Amino acid sequence: MPFADSPQPNQALGQAHSRREFLWHSGGGLGGIALAGMLGRDRLLGDTRPVGLHHAPRAKRVVQLFMGGAASHLDLFDHKPLLAKRHGEKWDPGETVELFQSSPGNTFQSPWGWARHGQCGKPLTSIVSELGQCVDDIAFIHNVVGKTGVHSQATYLQATGFQRPGFPGMGAWVSYGLGSLNDNLPTFVVLPDHRGYASNGPKNWSAAFLPAAHQGTTLFPGRANPIADLHPPGGSFVNRRSEADTQSLLAKFNRAHAEAREADSRLEARIKSYELAARMQLSAPEALDTSGEPAHIRQLYGLDHNVQTWPKEINEIEEIDYFSRKCLVARRLLERGVRFVQIWSGNDNGFPRRNWDSHEDIQRDHGPLARGMARGTAALILDLKQRGMLDDTLILWTTEFGRMPCAQGSKGRDHNPFVFTNWLAGGGIRGGVTHGESDQWGFRPADRNNPTNCHDIHATILHQLGIDHEQLTVRHDGIDRRLTDVHGQVIHPILA
Repeated sequence: MPFADSPQPNQALGQAHSRREFLWHSGGGLGGIALAGMLGRDRLLGDTRPVGLHHAPRAKRVVQLFMGGAASHLDLFDHKPLLAKRHGEKWDPGETVELFQSSPGNTFQSPWGWARHGQCGKPLTSIVSELGQCVDDIAFIHNVVGKTGVHSQATYLQATGFQRPGFPGMGAWVSYGLGSLNDNLPTFVVLPDHRGYASNGPKNWSAAFLPAAHQGTTLFPGRANPIADLHPPGGSFVNRRSEADTQSLLAKFNRAHAEAREADSRLEARIKSYELAARMQLSAPEALDTSGEPAHIRQLYGLDHNVQTWPKEINEIEEIDYFSRKCLVARRLLERGVRFVQIWSGNDNGFPRRNWDSHEDIQRDHGPLARGMARGTAALILDLKQRGMLDDTLILWTTEFGRMPCAQGSKGRDHNPFVFTNWLAGGGIRGGVTHGESDQWGFRPADRNNPTNCHDIHATILHQLGIDHEQLTVRHDGIDRRLTDVHGQVIHPILA
């Protein structure tokens, strides 16, 4: 088929060639397309770059660490000596301050002490001191700004680039742009908090208007059944033979159904998901099984504690166990070709707090959560580094917004969307640097005319993956949609 005959984006469906006819004539059918993809991935074709690349990549996989509920930059990474100097005094930044659910209290220093780490001398609080051994691999960005102090909207913004539902998650965009590195595992995997989903739940990793096959696949490491519905229940009438016969019959019905609805991607995505699930029955349990990891790796991740039951109160060992377990599973998934892994800390709002939304008591909530996050994250960075994987694995740490320099009540902090911290490591990122500072209070960017936003972060991640964020677009509702909306600048100063 000549290239000129292929359907144009605005060509009526009735005038276009059928999708299957196009695929058949252009590559020998779906089998030919799949074969070409595998040959290209294995560098057996002349051009070894995946189709989606716009330039040579520095990274080929991503880990996104998301702190659900809004982690306090002022109690983790962004040292502000003025808070200690003015602690307990009336907080007055010299302008009107409108908070989310309180009035400005007194200036509030961090309950934890600060110490410098690494050759770069980066200050960290004691609850994230485990990351001190990795700071020379990390680029901190302290002048990130949001658009809203509402959890759901702010979480959407950081996860999808838009502050309302209906847009693909970053992992879905990466899956769509670059495709899979392993035919037996999902391209985009999500590891939620063990207590449940953060604000918005699965909408944060939806494929939205992208083909449905690119949505995140949710796994729960540590649960008795980490992958829901992957295997038939015990004592079921389903066996290997009946399952194979059922799949064959379903495939026949699905083909007939799909041929009559070629413009609808949902059935094709569902077929692919079932085919992937069949392959995952063999590959996924092995990837999630950490029992064979050597003792020194389990010790690195803090999984050598031998504690079997947990108290009702939030506690450090439990947070280390669950977050580190997800980080170890993430490493195993990355090794096996998963392209994008999203790890969540903190579930949706509830009492007692089991997320980073520390309105009442920052010390009670942030202490255990931060120690768990820091232990697992440091272990993941060190583990990837010793395996030679950090060079082409990009790690992003983020949260939906920060918290205020003043106290809410006497021990908590209210929402601060005006400035907060992200950091990046690996994948061609310069380590041991800081890009962008907050002001002396940690209230707003020091340079209010040149803040960093999530679109800049997303543009930088796509750039390191070999993608021009302005060119990865999909026409939807008459608009060429992209992850970065109509914004975003690559943050070149933090690139190695």
